[in-house]
Amino acid sequence: MAWLEIVSLVLAGVAAGLINAVAGGGTLVTFPVLLWLGTSPTCANATSTTALVIGTAGSIFGFQKQLPGIRRWLGRFVPVSIVGGWLGSVLLTRSGDRLFASLVPYLILFATLLFLLQEAIRKRVGPPGPLAAPRHTPVPWLAVVFQFAVALYGGYFGAGIGILMLASLGLIGLTDIHQMNALKNVLGSLINLVAAAWFVASGLVEWNKAGVMTAGALTGYYLGASLSQRIPRPIIRRTVTAIGFAISAIMFYHQLA
Repeated sequence: MAWLEIVSLVLAGVAAGLINAVAGGGTLVTFPVLLWLGTSPTCANATSTTALVIGTAGSIFGFQKQLPGIRRWLGRFVPVSIVGGWLGSVLLTRSGDRLFASLVPYLILFATLLFLLQEAIRKRVGPPGPLAAPRHTPVPWLAVVFQFAVALYGGYFGAGIGILMLASLGLIGLTDIHQMNALKNVLGSLINLVAAAWFVASGLVEWNKAGVMTAGALTGYYLGASLSQRIPRPIIRRTVTAIGFAISAIMFYHQLA
């Protein structure tokens, strides 16, 4: 790879890791950079998912204390998350570059809008409560179906699934934001791991780019963990939102041109 490619991939990885650690939404940086470097849309998605999956999975360790409290919910949501994530990644490999490329502007715009709504969803959820939900409350079947749809989308593209899950978990009555974040991170990590495994098996990952980007992402996660209390969340959110809207506008322009 040329030095410009290496520097671009490292910086994109660092930015994505930092954004994911502080606010979430790092795919909105890595995916467009891979496209800009000439990676095909399908391979760019697969490479981005694989490059960021280590840091995503590592985020679970920050919520170890919350895991016993969400075990009941994991039993309901883990199976559909795994199946949905796998089917979404299979759908990506079967749909081909032409269809996926035509959907990219809409996917980026959708993910950006979700990112923009994240804070409103967090405020709607409210402060931490004593329990994730009353133990006698059943998991509505509609929530399981919705989680399957989120996993399907996550396996296909992935950006914004955490926001979708927080919204869903709040609507079914969960009130403890810490346990909700723990559940979201576990399920999101599973979706990404299943998708990455399928992408690797399908030969879609460009390993030279993924390796460089992973090194940058790990640095970004480390910086994000140490700087998360210093960097104002609104600055990160406005930056990512502006990037997302700008990229989707450019993509739409290129499609119409």
